[in-house]
Amino acid sequence: MMNNKIVGNKGEQAAAAYLENHGYTVLERNFRAKTGEIDLIVSRGQLIVFVEVKTRGTLAYGVPAEAVNYLKQRKIIRTAQCYIQYKKLYDHACRFDVLEVLAPKSGNMSFRLIENAFEV
Repeated sequence: MMNNKIVGNKGEQAAAAYLENHGYTVLERNFRAKTGEIDLIVSRGQLIVFVEVKTRGTLAYGVPAEAVNYLKQRKIIRTAQCYIQYKKLYDHACRFDVLEVLAPKSGNMSFRLIENAFEV
């Protein structure tokens, strides 16, 4: 059995490729601030998108996005604010997405992008 960290890393790599294939530019991976971490920060035009990637091998414990609870959302928002200040991106619109990656043992990954998954 693969551990969660390995599955998560594989999911994040696949998620970055998925987003690039759908017209996004990856700006940061695993951006860390004292407030937390954001898996992927991507852009499309002037829009900055903060993406929480949730990878699961099965749906036995529910859909991946369910793991992005209120507390997790607050951490992501605070970390996004740090990123915006750090990069001085005050004039950019931003959005918070969750990208679900289902990575069954059969190897065929599937993706579900939930745009505007939560708001500030």
